[in-house]
This record gives sequence, C-alpha cells and structure tokens, in this order.
Amino acid sequence: MYRKRIGVVVVFLAVILSGCAAKNTESSVPTELIVSAAVSLTDSMNEIQSLYEKEHGDIKLVFNFGSSGALQQQIEQGAPSDLFLSAGKKQMKALVDKQLVEESRQTGLLLNELVIVVSTDMQGAVSSVADLAKPQFGKLAIGEPDTVPAGSYAKESLEFYKLWDQLQSKLVYAKDVRQVLTYVETGNADVGFVYKTDAMTSKKVKVASIIDPSSHKSIEYPMGIVKATKHLQEAQDFYDFLRGAEAREIFAKYGFTVPKQ
Repeated sequence: MYRKRIGVVVVFLAVILSGCAAKNTESSVPTELIVSAAVSLTDSMNEIQSLYEKEHGDIKLVFNFGSSGALQQQIEQGAPSDLFLSAGKKQMKALVDKQLVEESRQTGLLLNELVIVVSTDMQGAVSSVADLAKPQFGKLAIGEPDTVPAGSYAKESLEFYKLWDQLQSKLVYAKDVRQVLTYVETGNADVGFVYKTDAMTSKKVKVASIIDPSSHKSIEYPMGIVKATKHLQEAQDFYDFLRGAEAREIFAKYGFTVPKQ
C-alpha cells in the first residue's frame, strides 16, 4: 500500500512538472510582428531588427519588403501585417481612408531625397535633368509610377521639366526602387531615379545629379499600425521605438532625415 502511494505521488509530481515545462516552452516562443516596409528601408530595418530583438527577447520581427503600392494592396486584401512603413503618403492615406489604419496610430517617420544615378564607369555627366534627353543616354529606369512612390516622384519631376512625353521611348519600368538600382548596376539602364539612401548602398553606381525637391512632392515616409493586428501592445512598442533616438541614429546612418516632431 505504501509503495502504491509513493507511485501515485511520483506520477502526480511528474504531471505537474510536465505541465510547468509546457508552460515555460509556450512562454519562450517569441511574438512575431509582421512589418510591411518599403524596400528602400531594407538595410536600416535589418540593422534595427538586430538591435530591437537583442533588447526584446520576446519579440521576433518578420519583414515583408516591397513597393509601397504592392504592400498597400496586400493589406487591403487581408494579408497579415502589424505595421506598415510606406515610402509615400498616398499609400498610407488610402489605408486610413479605408479604416485599415487608424489616423491616431500613424505618423510621419522619415524624409528622403530623389537622385539620378549612373554606373560608376559612365563618362558622360548629368548636370541637369534636361541632359537625359541627350542621345548619349539610352534607357532610363524608374519605378512603376502607379505603385512605386519613387517612380511617382520621378514622373512628377520629369513632368515639371516638360520631359515626360519626350522620354517615353527611353523609359524602363521597375517593380520597386531596388530593381531600378539593379538595372543601372547591370547596364540594363544607363540612368535611374532612386532615393539617395538606395544610391548609398551600392558601390557600382554614383549620384550624377540631385533632383530639385521643388519639382516633386515631399518624399515622406509615414508609419502606421494596422488595425487588424493581433498584437497591438507589441506593435505600439515597436512603433514608439522607431520614433526614438536609437532608431533615428540608425536611419541617419543610412541617409534618412527625421522630420521635426
């Protein structure tokens, strides 16, 4: 009888311990935050990921990089996402208007500049946008204006200088700004319109000209928490972190500027 009681106690303790182990295992699984971010943020966000996950062991950041227009459409179609970082205000406004992002949970995060890049071994100079019409410059790569904010800004600038119609035969469209950069790096385009921050990531291109910011809308990167998030507090914490000093320092390292708050 005594042995039976001991056996019951041992089994009981084993059940309790296994239950505790299961709880500990569950609690050790980090919360995944899905961040839909403009592809031009790739390098800075990857560095921020290392820093944030080191400081917050219970969080795993999962990035979905792409053109802002494509990411907007994914969120509209119900794709899982906790935060959206756009390279244009148009895409964020569309989500706010459709009540997929709350107005109170979105803010301007960063500013950028539009530049013209050419291959590092190109001899011809681009002293102004008007030079793009010269015969020595063949294919001109820009992001698809309807879905890629950098392409939309490029189109605005070319229209401002009354070159949009004239350059139609030279234009090569890309799915995002990083593809524009690749086209110039590989020689599939002679010239490309990219953000200053993208030009800084490549040793195969050089900035030929900085586009006058008055020729296009201000390049602003808004950030917002997606209303359908299942991790509101965690999303809010990361949202606040991205507005803080540590993140700002990283963004500045990659060429972004921060608007005054």
